[in-house]
Amino acid sequence: MGKAVGRWDFEWVYNEQPHTWRRKEILAKYPEIKSLMGHDPQLKWVVSGMVLTQLLACYMVHELSWKWVLFWAYAFGGCINHSLTLAIHDISHNVAFGTKKARWNRWFAMFANLPIGLPYSASFKKYHIDHHRYLGGDGLDVDIPTDLEGWFFCTPARKVLWLFLQPLFYALRPLIVNPKPVTRLEMLNAVVQFVVDIIIYYFWGLKPIVYLISGSILCMGLHPISGHFIAEHYMFTKGHETYSYYGPLNLITFNVGYHMEHHDFPSIPGSKLPEVKRIAAEYYDSLPQHTSWMRVLWDFVFDDTIGPYARIKRQYKLGKNE
Repeated sequence: MGKAVGRWDFEWVYNEQPHTWRRKEILAKYPEIKSLMGHDPQLKWVVSGMVLTQLLACYMVHELSWKWVLFWAYAFGGCINHSLTLAIHDISHNVAFGTKKARWNRWFAMFANLPIGLPYSASFKKYHIDHHRYLGGDGLDVDIPTDLEGWFFCTPARKVLWLFLQPLFYALRPLIVNPKPVTRLEMLNAVVQFVVDIIIYYFWGLKPIVYLISGSILCMGLHPISGHFIAEHYMFTKGHETYSYYGPLNLITFNVGYHMEHHDFPSIPGSKLPEVKRIAAEYYDSLPQHTSWMRVLWDFVFDDTIGPYARIKRQYKLGKNE
């Protein structure tokens, strides 16, 4: 558990991200894909059901012993909360109500945020735009680990710790890599979230709050579902920076596994990404892909060629207004 990884820097490239040219090629060949763009009318009902399920769970856990609160947080509630973060990911692309009702999407994302326990949705939206526009961009894409992470978390034991602490790094990294002013929407997100937390605490005490927040933290850290964080963009095959996964966990993660398809067409809802794969199969079938998120986590920890440094980076020249 003490052998260090073999990488000591990121994989620097000097070409544009592949999603730009592949999107153009696919749309030129299959213009019918444009019909898949737009909102998903079922998304708001699925998400609402998940939020209500968690509120019911808050009532059910408030009299349990602490060990069972934590057990159900990891085994059940955290899975729903992780899935809700991926619903928020989908909603950030305005697919809940469409681009013409962008504000409705922002408010609904705050609603989806409620079981997570901590304000998240508005900040995620602010930075996720850059992740798509400047994929791998040095100082722009906050999905890329810092040099400190790459340098320190270089042995199997340290990489396990890094996986466990992923929520912390995702929360703090933007403030270090690409800090941005706090927006009114973020302040509203925080006020709404903490008011609901206080209401839950008033009626049912501390245990439901611990159930929600600990579940979010645990299931975004060392958990099978969180394998998608590593699977999406870590360089398991040299020269490839985005990977898809087509397995059954897509059923509870809003098809986030269809990640090449998502970056090619971010305005298409997750529910319709399998159709993109079906229509333009020749563009995706030959690309490297993952078959198991659990295997991804195992390989990340024990393969000495993979670690936080196993990411493709590039420089972007920004205009004065960017």
